[in-house]
Amino acid sequence: METTESMVSPTFQHRTFSIKLWPTSQATRLVLVERIAKNLSTESIFSRKYGLLSKEEATKDAKEIEEAGFAIADEHFKREPDGDGSSAVQLYAKETSKFMLQVLKRGPRAVKPVKPVKPAVPGPVIFDISGGKRAFIDAQEAEQLLAPLTEKGNAFTRICFSNRSFGIEAARVAAPILQSVAEQLTEVDLSDFVAGRPEEEALDVMRAFATALEGSKLRYLNLSDNALGEKGVRAFGPLLRTQTCLEELYLINDGISGEAANAVAELVPATDRLRVLHFHNNMTGDEGAAAIAGILRRSPELIDFRCSSTRVDCEGGTALAEALLSCPLLRKIDIRDNMFGAGAARALSQTIAELPAISELYLSYLNLEVEGAVALFKALEGATCPLTVLEIAGNEISAAAAPALCSCIHSKPSLEKLNLSENELGDTGAVILGNALESRNPKLMELDVSTNSLRRAGARCLARAAASRPGFVLLNINGNAISDEGLDEVREILHAGLGSLDALGPLDENDVEGEPEEEEEEEEELELESKLQRLCVDQ
Repeated sequence: METTESMVSPTFQHRTFSIKLWPTSQATRLVLVERIAKNLSTESIFSRKYGLLSKEEATKDAKEIEEAGFAIADEHFKREPDGDGSSAVQLYAKETSKFMLQVLKRGPRAVKPVKPVKPAVPGPVIFDISGGKRAFIDAQEAEQLLAPLTEKGNAFTRICFSNRSFGIEAARVAAPILQSVAEQLTEVDLSDFVAGRPEEEALDVMRAFATALEGSKLRYLNLSDNALGEKGVRAFGPLLRTQTCLEELYLINDGISGEAANAVAELVPATDRLRVLHFHNNMTGDEGAAAIAGILRRSPELIDFRCSSTRVDCEGGTALAEALLSCPLLRKIDIRDNMFGAGAARALSQTIAELPAISELYLSYLNLEVEGAVALFKALEGATCPLTVLEIAGNEISAAAAPALCSCIHSKPSLEKLNLSENELGDTGAVILGNALESRNPKLMELDVSTNSLRRAGARCLARAAASRPGFVLLNINGNAISDEGLDEVREILHAGLGSLDALGPLDENDVEGEPEEEEEEEEELELESKLQRLCVDQ
């Protein structure tokens, strides 16, 4: 299934002449809506896990996703009116991709029965004011919006104030209302609720909300997108230090530095109940990673850990890897876009070998190189975990690691998605991989080998592997140097095996000019196939 970014990028190719790339045309926006809707309603690894959206629901969600992404990008562009709009285009793609992923993971909305069973608790339980456009909330509007929370006997247990910006006057209205329902709340979402406010006012708002909710027994707390920093974390101190029942904590895009991470570790009590911990897109660094490692060591129930795009290097990566040994129930690890290197990869491989429940591993852009990748592949080969997703893109993995990779995936019959994009497998690695996959891993439905210096031989072998699996969802071989003849062969193989070309990803970045002359290519292919016939991958 293609992503939103890949859908947007063909429309906005870089131009050398001076033009405005933003705002995009209404026609282009409509095309994007159609493509998002198609992705949302197409079977994928997400639909098998969370359910498939109907075309009607997908179309509705696609319109909302595009509108939200456009609004955010347009607001960004208005703050930088002298630019050419390229940064707004990139933000547009990023935000629509993020929103689409959220919808995919949400799955279809529950359909209400005509004659519902009498609920155990009367009345609604979710209070959500996050819908609509982002807006500043004043005192009068806060009083109107929060009125349902003041009704006697209300049964709200979950509140979401995301996407609305509270000033201090609105916070003074909200605080006593929140305090009146604090004891009945179990889930609180305060993500992105002080956007655009001056720092001191934002901190005062945070303190007001934290004091109002102090002593509540929450299982879920989301404080993402608030540019907290250490000051913000400590402003939430009254709330954080009293959360002895917390199961899920989200601190995404919060400016969590090393000092802020230390504050989190200091304030969040050791509850032994934490199951989900997400730090994404922060400036955590090695110092912050050490603090997060302290939280991990006291979280034996953790099943989902995310610490991606957090500027963690080898020392911090090693600390995190070693601390994860204290979390034997882990199912998902997402540590993408850090600088672990081979050193931290060795520590991580030792940890992964001891985690029997791992089903999703996101290890892209960790600077692993061949040494680190092979260490991880060997650890996974010996592990008994039911791995379904392995993403290890952008790690300079060459054909030298292909045998270890194949032995690893052969040992994981439950594997459904494999992402090896932006590596250096070349035709040799691709042929080894393709030949190995033809007879193994029947559940594998998504394979991304884009931007790997592939040519005709490698693409053909991967196509054969994909075509051998009924219901295969996505083969991404974009960003390579496959000749027109090679692409024709790929299409023929896929159509013969799958009955259609729906599984073939976009090819807009394929560099046909990077191909050698036909005679030279044929000679290289014959030589490659001859060598690979003598190569035995451990079965």
